[in-house]
Amino acid sequence: MNSQNTLTRFGENVPGYEVPVLNEREIRASAGILFVLMFMSLVFILFKEDFLLIKYFIILFLTDLMVRVFINPKFSPLLIIGRLIVSRQAPEYVAAAPKKFAWKIGISLAGMMFFLLDIVNSYSIITGMSCIICLIFLFFESSFGICLGCMIYGWFYKDKVQLCPGEICTERKKEDIQKTSGTQLLVLLGLFAYIVLLVVLLKDHFSTNPRNLWAIARTIWNG
Repeated sequence: MNSQNTLTRFGENVPGYEVPVLNEREIRASAGILFVLMFMSLVFILFKEDFLLIKYFIILFLTDLMVRVFINPKFSPLLIIGRLIVSRQAPEYVAAAPKKFAWKIGISLAGMMFFLLDIVNSYSIITGMSCIICLIFLFFESSFGICLGCMIYGWFYKDKVQLCPGEICTERKKEDIQKTSGTQLLVLLGLFAYIVLLVVLLKDHFSTNPRNLWAIARTIWNG
């Protein structure tokens, strides 16, 4: 019985932590992989109207999440790949329960996309928004280490929140190095103004399609 519980339990028991935990670093790595695959799938849809890649991706995405939630995260193929990628980095332990909640949200979205896209073979604002939401969740996880699903978990289970990634589920006072000064905000506004200026000044020039470099060189060489 103990071996069976170990096989199907959610999270690892690590000395010094009162709750089962997962390694945030491998989760972020796997989220990055999923983000790239989903982004590529959407690019194919937008520019080629080709839904083939997204249909395969949804099956992979849904299957991997179901393994994580209903069997054991340690047997998730994408988490295994993430573990191999970050194996030389020190683990960053986070509570398993918020991650399980977040992945259940992912299963709901992926399950709906699977039914509408793969089974019914249809597209609509529903599948489009589901893809965008998943993409945002994956981007925030992989790029910023922010688990949006974990934040939602914190709203519903305030008394049970522990060890969320970056401590986002608990209120904490910002340290000086985390505070943003007025000067830094002005720099940020300056960046936006700089981008607008570039667009205005260079729009006509950049609207011209690039030419073949070797054709340009031959033109110059031949006078």
